Amino acid sequence: MHRAPAAMVTKAMTDPNVTIRTPRDPNTLSNYHNFVSRHTVADFELDFEERVLRGGIKLTLESLTEGESKEVVLDSSFLYVADVKVDGRTAKWNVGDRIEPYGSPLSIKLDSGVPKGKTIEIDIKLSTTDKCTALQWMTPAQTSNKKHPYMFSQCQAIHARSVFPCQDTPDVKSTFDFAIRSPLPVLASGLPTGSKEYVPGKDGKSGTLLYTFEQRVPIPSYLFAVASGDLASASIGPRSTVWSGPEELLDCQRELEGEIEPFMKAIESVASPPYQWTQYNVLILPPSFPYGGMENPVWTYATPSIISGDKQNVDVIAHELSHSWSGNLVSAASWEHFWLNEGWTTYLERRIQGYVHGEAHRHFSSIIGWKALEDSVEKFGKDHPYTKLVLDLKGQDPDDAFSSIPYEKGFHALYAFELLLGKEKWDSFIPHYFETFKFKSVDSYDFKSCLIDFFAKDTEAGKKLEEFDWDNLFYAPGYPKRPDFDDTLVKTCYELADKWKARVEGGGKSTFEPRKKDIESWMANQSVVFLERCQAFAESFSPKDVHLLGDVYGFTTTQNIEVLSRFLTIGLKAKAEKTYKPTAELLGKIGRMKFVRPLFRLLAKADRDLAVETFEKNKDFYHPICRQMVEKDLFGEETK
Repeated sequence: MHRAPAAMVTKAMTDPNVTIRTPRDPNTLSNYHNFVSRHTVADFELDFEERVLRGGIKLTLESLTEGESKEVVLDSSFLYVADVKVDGRTAKWNVGDRIEPYGSPLSIKLDSGVPKGKTIEIDIKLSTTDKCTALQWMTPAQTSNKKHPYMFSQCQAIHARSVFPCQDTPDVKSTFDFAIRSPLPVLASGLPTGSKEYVPGKDGKSGTLLYTFEQRVPIPSYLFAVASGDLASASIGPRSTVWSGPEELLDCQRELEGEIEPFMKAIESVASPPYQWTQYNVLILPPSFPYGGMENPVWTYATPSIISGDKQNVDVIAHELSHSWSGNLVSAASWEHFWLNEGWTTYLERRIQGYVHGEAHRHFSSIIGWKALEDSVEKFGKDHPYTKLVLDLKGQDPDDAFSSIPYEKGFHALYAFELLLGKEKWDSFIPHYFETFKFKSVDSYDFKSCLIDFFAKDTEAGKKLEEFDWDNLFYAPGYPKRPDFDDTLVKTCYELADKWKARVEGGGKSTFEPRKKDIESWMANQSVVFLERCQAFAESFSPKDVHLLGDVYGFTTTQNIEVLSRFLTIGLKAKAEKTYKPTAELLGKIGRMKFVRPLFRLLAKADRDLAVETFEKNKDFYHPICRQMVEKDLFGEETK
């Protein structure tokens, strides 16, 4: 049996009233083991001209010790702090030297220790700065209708500290109130409670409204979210709406209408408790959004790449919806245990697919996921520590470890227990896990203890779990064991890829001639699987064969970026020059890192000058997180 490291303390995992109060997160500078945030009030005004948020934050902190600590330390990064008060009185405070990559500790002195269980209020006046890593400010020219500016936040993993001083760790959860003043409509990660207090603009500027929201389910700081722009909304289900720019709204509504409620019913049939967040809404962001989706409570942020006109990419929403249970309701205690967020979410997403479309689709998605896992493992190297399930991130930037590994290797960890215990028994554990840890943060050792305790009276299951190699699961780098998946939906993809392989590697001996009908009956993800299979021998393609592949099957003109990006990958690997410019054009239209980072790396190998030129041309279009990651990909450490 593996024990937690000495810095951690194990607890009775199945008792939801027992909590752990030792620092489990190495990626925060805060002393959250002495004081913990219980409620947060965010009061900001958006200044689109200066590109800053101005206002303040009020933190209600509970003392966890018997008055030993006379100091509160909060995370901050690139913030201008103007004033700090404790319980309404001026306090002594200091912003310490910056410690990369974690920012600058904000230390606040207290007049006396605070008894255990008592609370204090810390009121901080502040402004963000132009170095803020969580906010993207877009000019009207960067938006779809070119009329109004736009701002959105992206705080995962440790970027909330660049918006306001906080205990920026997923091991701390707080309820929130939002009061955001803006000249344009505002959304935040809570339920809307109204807009009021119109203030006329000065010097020809637009007037502003105060938009208010409340979040009564405690959330970690990385789920703090705010967006403001020219927004419109439409209903897509009995408890769901979609929000986007006015011009895109009808397309977004057509794509998502009727899709959300079946997903919600599917996951509620597997997990418990029922959906806790009242509404589930989707904000389709501008194309520079760096992720496929971000599971901000009440409003999922989603990339416009899911609006492909064929409903083929809406499973991104199934993933983000699943986060309402795994990640949001039950959160990983630190980024070292990120797989508990993403592995569970990927597992639940695929259970939704099986419920809605049939088990063959769940297995089909798992096969696609295995390819993503292969890409990440091969990129890092099979022995790289970032290919482990449980990471050591002391002194590391969690963004550097981000990949498909916590998603896919995490999925396989959970799927292994489904196979080990049998689906019926495993399914009895799933609601127990979420009920036990709802509103809390957990690590891998909590999960292990909860699972073992649940089956303690089941002799057969208990013996299997006792003999299970937990150390290998948590700490072995590289690949997990690959299960035997149902390959019903991939057979035709592989067969067609084999024909292409014979054609491009056969020295003219192959008689295969591609026809449009080869893929006419396929769904888009089958084209993805086919193209990914072809990527394995892409260097064997001649430029002529690349163009034939794109033209015959319509890959060069598809609006589905999942398909187009795979086709361009083949072209770049084959050094087919006619794919270089379309790649550069796509990189100027989409900021989703899933596409941007690998395409930039491949374009740099094929035509470095074009890659650098494309990045310089579009770097202000990309989100700060994406821009930083691409700079590292293209220029390495020289950008520091």
